[in-house]
Amino acid sequence: MRTHRRTGKANRRNYSGKHKVHGLLFLAVTDDRGNLLWISAAKPGRASDITAARHNKITAKLRDAGVGAIGDLGFVGLDDDPDDPVIITGKKAARKRPLTDAQKEANKLVSRERAANEHAFADLKAWRILAKVRMNARHATDLLRALLVLTRLQVTR
Repeated sequence: MRTHRRTGKANRRNYSGKHKVHGLLFLAVTDDRGNLLWISAAKPGRASDITAARHNKITAKLRDAGVGAIGDLGFVGLDDDPDDPVIITGKKAARKRPLTDAQKEANKLVSRERAANEHAFADLKAWRILAKVRMNARHATDLLRALLVLTRLQVTR
């Protein structure tokens, strides 16, 4: 999530070199209809998806709950049990090893299932207050959790 830049050294840790913007990273879990169920604590923008997922122990929590998840290519290699994966991701092509037709079709199926869930992130980003956040990631977590409650309330109406 992009945020306004604060000047000085205090905001350097929120700078994502990959996206070339300041921001915060958070993970969210949605149901099959795209309704938000859970939001992780906000991390500085320099963090990666897979690192945040490992820090929050997403795979263990999903396995304990007996549910699975579909993730984007940022989560490839997260699941430690390849025989019984709890997070399904697409396949990445290597430089000298392109994807087969079957792998491309599997990536299309994963993307099709993820498309409905991306609406939940669009609902969160519609809250303009998040774009104006100029605070510590710890304080932004409280704001994100409050927006989760408001989004659930809005959906149930």
